[in-house]
Amino acid sequence: MPQANLKLSPHDQQVLDSIFNPLELSSLQPNDAVPAEADLTDLEPDTEDVRASRELELKAICSAEKGELPEALELFRQAFDLAQRPSVLNNRAQALRLAQRDEVALDDLNKAIELASPQENRTKSHALCQRGVLFRKLDNLDAARSDFEAAAQLGSKFAKEQLVEINPFAALCNQMLRQAFDQLK
Repeated sequence: MPQANLKLSPHDQQVLDSIFNPLELSSLQPNDAVPAEADLTDLEPDTEDVRASRELELKAICSAEKGELPEALELFRQAFDLAQRPSVLNNRAQALRLAQRDEVALDDLNKAIELASPQENRTKSHALCQRGVLFRKLDNLDAARSDFEAAAQLGSKFAKEQLVEINPFAALCNQMLRQAFDQLK
């Protein structure tokens, strides 16, 4: 947490640190044991089917970005049929969310997380974050928090930010700080 030119007691500083760094109070590993987000990778076998699946997945992503969702979903289906890769399911879940099909997207994310091997931490992290966002949308904060904690443990900066956002102490602290600054104006 950035230090301001305030004279805080060590206890007050510790309280603020715990609000803005919720991972330090949870059962998660210390921050220095968590990999950096840039270190997250997916190592997949280099087979003809995996390469063809990757190509179809990229075409599907381009179609989804153009708003051609039925075509994108068909390409994702073909890509997954070639090689059951969690990355395809994670990206198809994004297209399904764009198509307002959140329940089916949730199924794909569950399966992507289940299929992701220890060599596919990047995809697992992204799927956990995406599922956490869906859980937040569905007002299931406990499930969202659990997914964000798991993704943060893998190194996701987004997940760490989401944990701070859904931390009720951080929200209360931000509200009190806003009120204090408003009174100073």
